[in-house]
Amino acid sequence: MSAKHSKNFILLFLTALIWGVAFVAQSVAMDYIGPYTFNAVRSLLGGIVLVPCVFLFGERKKADRTHGHTVDRPQDVLIGGVLCGFMLFLSTTLQQVGIQYTTVAKAGFITALYIILVPILGIFLKKQVSFQIWISVAIALTGLYLLCMQGSFSLGQGDLLVLLCSLCFALHILVIDHFTDRVSGVKLSCIQFFVSALLSSVLMFLFEKPALSEILAAWLPIVYGGVFSSGIAYTLQIIGQKGTDPTIASLILSLESVVSVLAGWILLGQALTPREIAGCLLMFGAIILAQVSPALKKTSETESF
Repeated sequence: MSAKHSKNFILLFLTALIWGVAFVAQSVAMDYIGPYTFNAVRSLLGGIVLVPCVFLFGERKKADRTHGHTVDRPQDVLIGGVLCGFMLFLSTTLQQVGIQYTTVAKAGFITALYIILVPILGIFLKKQVSFQIWISVAIALTGLYLLCMQGSFSLGQGDLLVLLCSLCFALHILVIDHFTDRVSGVKLSCIQFFVSALLSSVLMFLFEKPALSEILAAWLPIVYGGVFSSGIAYTLQIIGQKGTDPTIASLILSLESVVSVLAGWILLGQALTPREIAGCLLMFGAIILAQVSPALKKTSETESF
């Protein structure tokens, strides 16, 4: 694995790590405020945190010598940020609403189905996926099922909403893949949070009655969700996806399900069953297989200069 792809793997794994632990914060916050209020406040906080980062990291070079096109053009930054923000808004809203009508385990499994939706949607965008990557996806899905699902599988109202959430997450990954070589990752992430915060605020004032006292009571999970899960993790995702096959990126990000189970074991003392341990091992195996696939090696050789 090249140094570049090792760095991308680490960034995407850190994203999955932060997202996995965020399930605890997200659950605690719902004891104080509604889902739309939580999404609006955490997205706004995530955007505010990134504003100074835009200036601290400085201006990107105007011409990308590798690809021969101008980067950080205002129209690309704006369009990319708005599209990413819209897809992020749809994803988080559908997940927050849908999870109220289904189990957390089933929601986690259905959400992670984006690992199969990304390569399927990529076919329509003329993105090639090697047979070995498809095998990795199949192994990861099996691991996810063992990890999250118990008993029979059926789709209810909440499940369908979470399935739509998974589709939106897949589209979010593909939109990032399209813009990541054209704009600064920090700028793209900053704009997407302000767009998501604005759209979530509309739903917050329409369907909920936000109170400052309730928001302050949930300050700790909001800070984690806004600063770490939003501002830091989504920015790491955008930077880590640069030069990474979107299908492989989705596989690494799906490790958030494994992390959430391990976090429950370490932080909450929840026991792991042999079935769940097998699911974790299968998912880790799928990621390793994807990382050493011929397709990735070919990409590494093509991008080296």
